[in-house]
Amino acid sequence: MTAANGLGDLMGNPEEAAARIDAWAEGFARKAERYKAAQERTEEIRLSSTNRDGSVQVTVRADGSVTDLNLSGRARSMPLDELSAQILTTMRRAQSGIAERVAEVMTEEIGEEDPQTRSLLVDNLRDRFPSPDEDEETDGAAPVPDEPKHRADPSEGDEDENNPW
Repeated sequence: MTAANGLGDLMGNPEEAAARIDAWAEGFARKAERYKAAQERTEEIRLSSTNRDGSVQVTVRADGSVTDLNLSGRARSMPLDELSAQILTTMRRAQSGIAERVAEVMTEEIGEEDPQTRSLLVDNLRDRFPSPDEDEETDGAAPVPDEPKHRADPSEGDEDENNPW
């Protein structure tokens, strides 16, 4: 059926046209709900990585921003340039797991629907957050997803209403 025929068919039967439009709108609403759920779950993603000697631990969000930086007592004895390098390498290692984790969420929430959008998003994240270079000190540890931290009373703390913590 061509577009012209399809439009002509709809114009000839208003009830059928209304039913098709309603079905399209319902499908669109369900798709929007799945994308919203994927967005909400993505906003909860936290990935952590720790350097080899445990002196540096960095936690990042799905957008790559650092949410937590923990330095052990060992960090105090490191030369500052080495400590800086350890922090950056550990942060990059945590960030390198973002694309995979977002892809998992997208698959779970959206399934095989809209593979082009998912691929574009995940490829963009892989470009933004590649694995650390082989010449940087790595211990082969993969980023570890953190459990979401929820407040007992969401009104306490941050005043940013988009921040779920």
